[in-house]
Amino acid sequence: MIPKQCKRIAEVDFPIAVASRHSAREKSIRHGHPSTLHLWWARRPLAACRAMLLGLLLPDPADENCPEEFRTRAREILKPLAPKIGKKNEDLRQAILKFIGEASNWDVSNNATYLEVARGLVKAAHPEETPLVVDPFAGGGSIPLEALRLGCDAFASDLNPVACLILKVMLEDIPRHGPELADELRRVGAEIKKAAEKELAEFYPRDPDGATPIAYLWARTVRCEAPKCGAEIPLLRSFWLSKKANRKRALRYRSVLPSPSGRGQGEGIPRVEFEVFEPKSDREVPAGTVSRAKATCLCCKDRTVLPPDRVRAQLAAQHGGADVVFDDKGNRTGGARLLAVVTLQPGQQGRHYRLPTDRDYQAVWKAQQRLTDIAARAHPDALSLVPDETIPRTELRRISLPIYGVERFRDMFNDRQLVSLATLAHCIRQNSASRPSINRLLTLAIGKTADLGNSNTRWEPQAECPRQTLARHDLPMAWDYAEGVPIGESSGSFAAICRGTSASIAPTYCPGTPVATIQAADACSHPLPAETASLWFTDPPYYDSVPYAHLSDFFYVWQRRAVSERLFHASASLTPKDEECVVDRPHTLVPNAKTAMQFETRIGLAMRDGVRVTRDDGISCVVFAHKTTEGWEALLSGMVGGGWVITASWPVVTEMQSRLNARDNASLAASVHLVCRPRSEDAPVGDWADVLRELPRRVGDWMERLQGEGIRGADLVFACIGPALEIYSRYSKVVDAEEREIPLGGDPEATEPHRRGYLAYV
Repeated sequence: MIPKQCKRIAEVDFPIAVASRHSAREKSIRHGHPSTLHLWWARRPLAACRAMLLGLLLPDPADENCPEEFRTRAREILKPLAPKIGKKNEDLRQAILKFIGEASNWDVSNNATYLEVARGLVKAAHPEETPLVVDPFAGGGSIPLEALRLGCDAFASDLNPVACLILKVMLEDIPRHGPELADELRRVGAEIKKAAEKELAEFYPRDPDGATPIAYLWARTVRCEAPKCGAEIPLLRSFWLSKKANRKRALRYRSVLPSPSGRGQGEGIPRVEFEVFEPKSDREVPAGTVSRAKATCLCCKDRTVLPPDRVRAQLAAQHGGADVVFDDKGNRTGGARLLAVVTLQPGQQGRHYRLPTDRDYQAVWKAQQRLTDIAARAHPDALSLVPDETIPRTELRRISLPIYGVERFRDMFNDRQLVSLATLAHCIRQNSASRPSINRLLTLAIGKTADLGNSNTRWEPQAECPRQTLARHDLPMAWDYAEGVPIGESSGSFAAICRGTSASIAPTYCPGTPVATIQAADACSHPLPAETASLWFTDPPYYDSVPYAHLSDFFYVWQRRAVSERLFHASASLTPKDEECVVDRPHTLVPNAKTAMQFETRIGLAMRDGVRVTRDDGISCVVFAHKTTEGWEALLSGMVGGGWVITASWPVVTEMQSRLNARDNASLAASVHLVCRPRSEDAPVGDWADVLRELPRRVGDWMERLQGEGIRGADLVFACIGPALEIYSRYSKVVDAEEREIPLGGDPEATEPHRRGYLAYV
């Protein structure tokens, strides 16, 4: 057992630069990585988690209270990787820090030598019992997954049922069944694809020349409201189809007046016709027709612009406009317009593009007839087979779809997509009900299929494939979209997603790891008894950065229709939101948004419960990153008020600045890891004058260290909050000369310390 008085490695030093390099690189791994099992937002890089776990679990060998037995054992254990370690305890510390940095590399995550050394060190530090790592905001599961890799026991919980499903697969099913789970997934996935293909083949017919359609490119439409026009305006962000250097393709248009017999058009109303061409330069490709919700008519000579409120009104009347409107004979009269069809030609490389035909529209019309039958059938859990659940209107700043008439989740899909996903969900439930672990993997797969198969899925002309809808932390309206073929083999198909999911299983599996305990739970009232966790390590929600529950509803409505067992919170139609520890971004149409005060209250309850769950000789780490002082004040107030003393803080660069959410945005690249201990009940009262004397020296030294590690800009500023809080949080309270308490937060405009607050000075 590590004595309570002994500092851990992470309280003394940490390999910031090396862990940052491996963490940032890991975000670029797109195949064969645990993160590709299923999307979860703001997922922690495994490199940062592994490095910090080792730093928290191991004692500092240079500390006078470090057990001598650990020093002796550590030197022996490190010999395969560090055969020559100096005799001083400081030399051993440096050897362990070097190992921690090297072990954070994804390339050695399952290397037998590194695993043996890492687990050996943890065992040497905790010889009497296996340490228990607890994460109450487990989310995507990075922290508990790495705890298992290091030979610890792990207890992972989350309020969100989608997160719990991911955790169940990653931390229970894969450790229990191993790589053979991938073979079983491929086999059962092929059976389901075959069964679904029989039901859906008529809705995705091959071309008469033998070409196979793999994607249909659609545009929502509105009508020009200029006098004497009334033309249909296809809403396009871009006319590009392919930007491949050797195969550039795009659309161009011409406006024409139809003949009086023009089907689906009134006499004298202009219309737009398209053709596919090969541009010689970018200048030949027309600009899009819509920007900032303003639509430009292509038929008006003066290029009439339809204002955003009229675009919204017209789309709202179409329930979002993703569907085609047909007459009784199956002729298109309005709604979404098919722009182009992407095909594969037999014996030819690359994708080909053609204009749509009546045959393409007839397949969609047939799907609409089938949807009527499907919607009338009952789901075994008394659900509709298509998701009729209403989209909550409490996050309109980031999920603006309801403003455009997308009121229900079914409105996010065109009718053919609804038929396909409902059929796949039914086949999954029918074909895998007796094998829960496979059923859960397939349930994750249908969520990913929906993510690449809805009316907000954009076409990526550079890669020539559909782009993931929920790649960012929001869900805005998409004017044009790509509809993949779910029963095919190309990007976005169920078969391709099953292959990708199965490829994630082997890297997630680590030989010799135990099975974690997973539970749906509120972090504010944790199910574990008091003083059970050796390490309480968590990555809580970042204030108002990610609306987890609102985004995950998109997956949940399909997953609860495919899963064969009762999902966590499955009795609820959507994921829990009232108890979720986030701030809703304010909107004039959302009067009851969750506030900063509610966030601070709930984070404080979670932190207080963390102190209760942590053993007296245990340690904690809280990860946070936010670009506003309001977010930091809310978190830190909850931490300090909850009873934690911050003993160290380490910024780790975990994000790529090329990511979508960072473009043209002041997003932070570093996440600050705040190392904590439970505050003693007899903690002294601090003197404000003493705090002010110590603050510049501590922060100044820290800034010099971080600049040497390559931390710059806003990341450097916020990384200095940690050492500043080390000074403040060690006291039960801080008072000035008149015995007035200096709060952590206060009025930044005030001049008196007891009103201004400590963070305002920092």
